[in-house]
Amino acid sequence: MSTVAIITARGGSKRIPRKNIRPFLGKPIIAYAIQAAHESGLFDEVMVSTDDDEIAAISQEYGASVPFLRRAETADDYATTADVLREVLNQYAERGRSFEYACCLYPTAPFVTPRLLKQAFSKLIDHPFDTVYPVQPFSFPIQRAVRLHDSKVAWFQPEHALTRSQDLELAYHDAGQFYFFNVASFLQSRRLITENAGGIVISELDAHDIDNEADWQIAEIKFKMHNEQ
Repeated sequence: MSTVAIITARGGSKRIPRKNIRPFLGKPIIAYAIQAAHESGLFDEVMVSTDDDEIAAISQEYGASVPFLRRAETADDYATTADVLREVLNQYAERGRSFEYACCLYPTAPFVTPRLLKQAFSKLIDHPFDTVYPVQPFSFPIQRAVRLHDSKVAWFQPEHALTRSQDLELAYHDAGQFYFFNVASFLQSRRLITENAGGIVISELDAHDIDNEADWQIAEIKFKMHNEQ
């Protein structure tokens, strides 16, 4: 079977300028995803989809291929991840290459490990799912969430106002690291996450969403703690 890792790294970033190649504890943050993909031994190709020459050069320096640059239409603020993945797979098809499985890796996911990629791929094959991706448990029961309107607090689910936390079902959210998927299923549904998706549970220490400067600093602290254990 043929597999490809697709690391999506456009040049534009509003909240953190040059986010995808900014140094994270001494090396460009995108390097972590590239190296994890290579070290997993799962992929016939580890590529970066970008519209930016500097990102392309740094990606190649760390061992990724950049066989083509992303079109302007898939590099703006409105293009979805699925749009980018379809473009990449179609570009390869035009060059005579096809893949049975693919993994969309985000360039700002330094916590991704070869072990986690292997675990996801095994689950994708064994079940089989259309897609498998990491999820994390919410730190507080979502059934006890409240809304705030004109400073007034109200329950989203008032029926659980007095329910004990330990009696509520645990809820999870997308960890925002990667999606390992069946290419044929993806191209047919045109959706990255279908009703036939599987999840791998990771702890709150194994990922961190990076949207602003505070997130970046917290992620570096968590990464250092994680790797000192």
